[in-house]
Amino acid sequence: MRAALLSILVLVLALPMGAAASEPASGQASDQTTDTASDQATEQVTSYTLDNGMEVVVIEDHRAPVVVQMVWYKAGSADEWTGVSGVAHFLEHLLFKGTDTLAPGEFSKTVAANGGTDNAFTSYDYTGYFQRVAADRLELMMKMESDRMVNLRLDEDDIATERDVILEERNMRIENDPSSLFREQMGAAQYLNHRYGQPVIGWRHEMEALSLEDALEFYHLNYSPNNAILVVAGDVQPEEVKALAETYYGAIPANPELGERERPQEPPQTAERHLTFSDPRVAQPYVSRSYLAPERDAGAQEDAAALTLLAELLGGSQTSVMAQKLQFETQQAVYSGAWYSGTSLDDTTFGLIVVPSPDVTLEQAEADMDRVIDEFLETGVDEDQLDRIKMQLKAAQIYARDDVQGMARRYGSALASGLTIEDVQAWPELLQETTAEDIMTAARDLFDPERSVTGYLEPEPGAAPAPAPAAAPQPEDPAAQTGLPDDMDMEVAE
Repeated sequence: MRAALLSILVLVLALPMGAAASEPASGQASDQTTDTASDQATEQVTSYTLDNGMEVVVIEDHRAPVVVQMVWYKAGSADEWTGVSGVAHFLEHLLFKGTDTLAPGEFSKTVAANGGTDNAFTSYDYTGYFQRVAADRLELMMKMESDRMVNLRLDEDDIATERDVILEERNMRIENDPSSLFREQMGAAQYLNHRYGQPVIGWRHEMEALSLEDALEFYHLNYSPNNAILVVAGDVQPEEVKALAETYYGAIPANPELGERERPQEPPQTAERHLTFSDPRVAQPYVSRSYLAPERDAGAQEDAAALTLLAELLGGSQTSVMAQKLQFETQQAVYSGAWYSGTSLDDTTFGLIVVPSPDVTLEQAEADMDRVIDEFLETGVDEDQLDRIKMQLKAAQIYARDDVQGMARRYGSALASGLTIEDVQAWPELLQETTAEDIMTAARDLFDPERSVTGYLEPEPGAAPAPAPAAAPQPEDPAAQTGLPDDMDMEVAE
């Protein structure tokens, strides 16, 4: 079976990926126009920078006449100032209001009328807007997207309406879910000074006070071409994208007031932190732990690669160390897991979760978690399991090339988080080159109790039992970028 899978993998790797990247046309863009595709690259990627500082990335895939346009602003909730938590997400909503040429709601109606879809999302490190349309509609999308980069028109009625919308969204996503409220508290305990400790959607009392002035101040500072990345993926030619980008985005002047991204950083964490969150609605108690961990850095992704594989080994599947030890051998847990995603501008976290079996206390579950970690540090990595995980990751990366929007997101999120195209393209091979020794070194550095936060989610004492959940709680996919479950890494998509 393994030999067959390897044969399939070799065949898939041999398949061509779209047409070769065309040589970018010369024009008004700066001298940074380059073709980053090489004989080893898995995607045909061309990049250049407009004279106003806007980065442009073109990913060719000519298998279907479809294109995805994404504009990523290097401004997320971690770039907000004190007292206005949630303003980045609030502004994301407001950008669907009118401009001088588009009535409120007309943007999305136009996309739909042309057979496309559009949406937006906010995370700690960026805010993104995208459209997926037929390739011959790209110019229209650029015209509308560049328009709202500078010509947004808002009034007090818009503010009142959308403020109610985001408050109701918080009710649905956070207030009605004890696990989400618990994760907010975990994030606040982990990050004492950094903005990653604030929920992306915002603290409710600050959301209620968000004003027109708050939204416009964030907009005018951050929504400028020298703070944006344009990613176009699909059935396009780089020189055609460049010409359109220069026409629509290149005409917008850079914002000279935009400085470097400076954020308050965490002080050294010197004490283990522990919290208990009780809620009468909790039906399934569990214990969760997070450790401060390094993120992927430009030109230095080795630690992040080791932590990515460590998460898979410890708690990435039913064959992982935690699942085997806690769910099958001792049956002390009904679910266990580990997660890490290093695509983050600043330090992220590595997370663990154990959902205990009935009659197993949270204290026992925490002790079991510690025991499994200690045993892993003693016994080390199972080389056969590591080989299987690497092969699964390679296969997943190959299949991901079939999703043009996913490719655009992968490059956009990385670039908005401080990485380069070269880092994105080097990542798959770096995972394959990471050794068991690298993983164990990363694990020993990671599992420092003084850098951890452990939390118990439990029902309130004496509360009537809540209805049993259909399945054990699991951390949501931390795909966005910070490596934290759900709304610690929260990517709020509309």
